[in-house]
Amino acid sequence: MMTAAANELKPVLVFDSGIGGLTVLREARVLMPERGFIYVADDAGFPYGGWEEPALKQRVVDLFAKLLAQYDPEVCIIACNTAFTLVGADLRAAFPQMTFIGTVPAIKPAAERTRSGLVSVLATPGTVKRAYTRDLIQSFATQCHVRLVGSENLARLAESYIRGDAIADEAVMTEIDQCFVEMDGRKTDIVVLACTHYPFMANIFRRLAPWPVDWLDPAEAIARRARSLVPQAADAVHPGNFDFVVFTSGAPDFPTRRLMQGFGLKA
Repeated sequence: MMTAAANELKPVLVFDSGIGGLTVLREARVLMPERGFIYVADDAGFPYGGWEEPALKQRVVDLFAKLLAQYDPEVCIIACNTAFTLVGADLRAAFPQMTFIGTVPAIKPAAERTRSGLVSVLATPGTVKRAYTRDLIQSFATQCHVRLVGSENLARLAESYIRGDAIADEAVMTEIDQCFVEMDGRKTDIVVLACTHYPFMANIFRRLAPWPVDWLDPAEAIARRARSLVPQAADAVHPGNFDFVVFTSGAPDFPTRRLMQGFGLKA
């Protein structure tokens, strides 16, 4: 087991396009109580689903050049499927000394768990069209019927919902109804939530689903992976100078700041 001296504990940086990565932060904190966290929300670039790929790649790599120089984290968790499936390899190539922990659609566990063989992957259009996602299906789920459902609006709806806005059931149903497939007397039994924003709405999804399915949230698996790569510290005291949030816009609205404070982050 790796160990580090308590007085030189570097923070863990969690990055997302918006506030969806808080689902990952919540789990990571439970497993790494001795670490300080820095949460970076690229709200100036949100939502990532609508970006052209070359421009988004450039944006994220440029952002990390600044973030790594400024904060020198122990590891970086990219808590965003859209960003990691596109830019993960570029980040590792650009910053080989840094450990990047990515978020990829949980297709492998879904394929292992399904009984009906019908699995849906709910994601942003960017993640759905990425070769990375197709390769995961090819590698782990050839024996399943996998439906990729690209949602244009769900990440944005989730952001509004987390901030306390009322969301119409019809608006949510329009985004998720393609997930439910019936075929030869079998039904979809697992839906992979391939965007870190979506687990915040899992209770709504459960209520609106035409039949019960397993909604797979990758946050815990990502946090476990991060814990395995972050040195354990004996007798560490949680550092007081971290646990803050960086907004790339520099101007988050009040509900967002209040939400971050609810997650124990200085905003």
